[in-house]
Amino acid sequence: MEVAQPKDLAQEARLTNRRQAELCRQQRVFNARNRLIGGDTGAWDVQVRDQKIKEATEKARHESFAAEMKQNDKVLCLLEDRAGRDQRALCRAINEFQQNVQRPETRREFDLSDPLALRKALPARQSDHDVRNTVSGMQKFLGEDLDFRERRKCQEEQSREWSLQQRQEWEDARAEQKCAEDLYTQTRLQFDETAKNLQNLQSAAQKAVCAAVKDFNRTQALESAERKKQEKKQEQEDNLAEISHLLRGDLLSENPRQAASSFGPHRVVPDRWKGMSQEQLEQIRLAQKQQVQEKLRLREEEYQRDLDWDRRRVQGARATLLLERQQQRQQRLLRRALDSSNLSRAREQRLQRKSMNELYRNQPTEEYFAQFNTRSR
Repeated sequence: MEVAQPKDLAQEARLTNRRQAELCRQQRVFNARNRLIGGDTGAWDVQVRDQKIKEATEKARHESFAAEMKQNDKVLCLLEDRAGRDQRALCRAINEFQQNVQRPETRREFDLSDPLALRKALPARQSDHDVRNTVSGMQKFLGEDLDFRERRKCQEEQSREWSLQQRQEWEDARAEQKCAEDLYTQTRLQFDETAKNLQNLQSAAQKAVCAAVKDFNRTQALESAERKKQEKKQEQEDNLAEISHLLRGDLLSENPRQAASSFGPHRVVPDRWKGMSQEQLEQIRLAQKQQVQEKLRLREEEYQRDLDWDRRRVQGARATLLLERQQQRQQRLLRRALDSSNLSRAREQRLQRKSMNELYRNQPTEEYFAQFNTRSR
């Protein structure tokens, strides 16, 4: 008797599921009331038309999104170009101002760090009608020159002119900045107006598309309602015809002869069969009882076989454990014998070495080597 394996059980389950699916399929196919032959071309046309409408609507929505993205990109590019031009103009104005106004030679402390100061400077006290004006090597002190007032007046005049020039340049720069800001404001207003017009056009186009889609949907809804009405009317007529046919046929009259098949007496027509007889049911119950008894017998045999295998496995494990213990005892005995042998040999070698050392101390060296060679031979 073969033992059922897990893969056999899985295969049996798959076969059972396949048989059940085949029975369900036969019930659907051979059921004259629920079976439909052919396809509904009208429904297919409606589905195709709905799909086309959905694709057209999605395409229009994507195109509107693409136009909006292009417009936003264009506005962003214009704003970036304008910001770049303003930054370059500001940097150029700063450089020109530094080159024209903030030159090194125009600073008040330039005379302290002038690289040509020594070349430009005159010898000490060349003026004042004095030859070098040396009094014990000391020249003029602070405030003792003759041109102090004129020099002070020239410096004040020069400082005033510089202040007026700087104020005029600051006013000119402020006027230029104001003009640039006015131009920026006008350009920004123009861009905003253009964007607003484009947005209005887009909203109008979107409203037109929505209105067209709404009209189309209304038309489709009316057509669908009319079609459903016609289909319902036709279905009612078909149902009435089918009911009258069934009332007059053999299906509801339960004629047992209508289930007889033309392929043989052992076969029946599934859609006309009214059930099995009592003899057939008794045979099926008897076969099921035999299968249950056979299954119980197989389970008992499998249980006895598992017990036998468990007993053999326990006996094998016990024999293996006894053998391992015996080997361990033998190894311990061998180890003890080897240790005692090594101990005796070490004792003999120690005594031999001690005797040789005493002989070496008592005899001369040549006699010792001669005796050692004789022993070696």
